[in-house]
Amino acid sequence: MKIIVINHYAGSPTLGMEYRPYYLAKQWVNLGHDVTIIASTNSHIRQNKVHVKYDFDEEMVDGVRYVWVKTPMYKGNGAKRVYNMLSFVTKLWMNALRISKLYNPDIVIASSTYTFDNYAALKIAKISGAKYFYEVHDLWPLSPIELGGMSEKHLFIRALQNAENYAYRWADKVISMLPHTQEHMESHGLDLAKWRYIPNGICETDWQKSQEIPNELVVQIDQYKSQGNRLIAYTGTLGLANALDNLIHAAELMKESKVKFLIFGLGPEEVNLRNLILKKNLTNIHLMGSVSKMAIPNLLSKMDILYIGLKHQSLFRFGISPNKLIDYMMSSKPIIQAIDAGNDMVSEANCGISIAPENPIQLVNAIQNLLGKTDDELVELGANGKAFVMKNHIYKKLAEDFIKIMQE
Repeated sequence: MKIIVINHYAGSPTLGMEYRPYYLAKQWVNLGHDVTIIASTNSHIRQNKVHVKYDFDEEMVDGVRYVWVKTPMYKGNGAKRVYNMLSFVTKLWMNALRISKLYNPDIVIASSTYTFDNYAALKIAKISGAKYFYEVHDLWPLSPIELGGMSEKHLFIRALQNAENYAYRWADKVISMLPHTQEHMESHGLDLAKWRYIPNGICETDWQKSQEIPNELVVQIDQYKSQGNRLIAYTGTLGLANALDNLIHAAELMKESKVKFLIFGLGPEEVNLRNLILKKNLTNIHLMGSVSKMAIPNLLSKMDILYIGLKHQSLFRFGISPNKLIDYMMSSKPIIQAIDAGNDMVSEANCGISIAPENPIQLVNAIQNLLGKTDDELVELGANGKAFVMKNHIYKKLAEDFIKIMQE
């Protein structure tokens, strides 16, 4: 089959996030399919910039064809980001015939988080006589309403809502990355016979070729361990939503224990977190800086317990599928999850302890519970997590499942 994936933010291991389009596309290529990813040159989540001379320039990345659409630069979530979105989807709409003739797709997938790309995706699909799929990462416009506090009557929100309803009406299939979106989608016009679920995934081969972490970091970790400390780690973005102050409050309650809390990553809350640690005069919790994605497997292998948390949000009732949690489970380490969501992968996999969000006392109790277990019991918990990922979240399997849906 010839497959087009429209994903504004699509990246690669070299460019940085977003990774899902790359990993699915690479697996589809391995299965013998021709795959084209159409993406924007500018994205706020990529680590490296895309440089092209012309609109719709092509680049081959590991057998996957990338087609780059030139869009204006932006920062933050203001008017310039909206202009960037509209520039991308307008160019796709205006060039739908050209895209169809060049790539002659059998499947066109709209997959850009926001909903506007669905108009162009259906237009390209109709011209090509192709099937049209909508892949839902997060529920928009519900996310900016519930997380960002935007009004349902805002012009931008109303436009997003119209595009979401349009997608549910016309898509041949809707692929949800969240497990409990059926009721919401049905209320906006989706025939649930079209609904399918394919969660986030992980690339097994990335774990087999993990890079070494910097030597100075190895020395520091070994020093903490030589002092008799157990290591509890968080890796990822230092953002407000990640509720890392909860980890700091737990560290304060355990400052007399032989435990070190290590936070790896960068983000907008770094200064606030550092100041809170200094204010509380804590020496058992440390901001360790960032580690490259390819070195994460090596880093996690050196930890004792892994922590993931999120602030309480009603939006999580539809379920979650965070890449960070899948990484943790793949590392074969016990996990503490402080998230209130419609699904609970940690409990389902029996790979750790789930607690309420933003509750440092529960977090301390969970840590003490895990530290009181034998080494064999901790190993078993970790093994349960990896087995769950290998069964449900390897990209090779997810790509095959997606192809089966395309062929229905």
